[in-house]
Amino acid sequence: EVQLQASGGGLVQAGGSLRLACAVSGISFDEYAIAWFRGAPGKEREKVSCINVFDGSTYDEDSVKGRFTISYDNAENTVYLQMNDLKPEDAAVYYCAADIATATCFYFDYYGQGTLVTVSS
Repeated sequence: EVQLQASGGGLVQAGGSLRLACAVSGISFDEYAIAWFRGAPGKEREKVSCINVFDGSTYDEDSVKGRFTISYDNAENTVYLQMNDLKPEDAAVYYCAADIATATCFYFDYYGQGTLVTVSS
């Protein structure tokens, strides 16, 4: 059974940092992609960052480029999202998702539960 366990959310002041973690289990393929999405009331869900765990290629949404970094720890089977210089507009529920069928960061088969990020101004 594929499981994606997100953690690391919390309350931070604008300009601060948080690191989110997505613990991945139950995937038997070597190549797949894990993305971080975020959703906030009144806003469309958006894909923030994504990584292909096999070749390390990444995607970042324009508004987080230069501030957020996605990475994969193979030993821990965990995908991290380092978020720096957080802004109030980054506040959302963040959750991770897996693209196992294509590993292209476009077709997500599984979604985990979310972790709340709150940014105070």
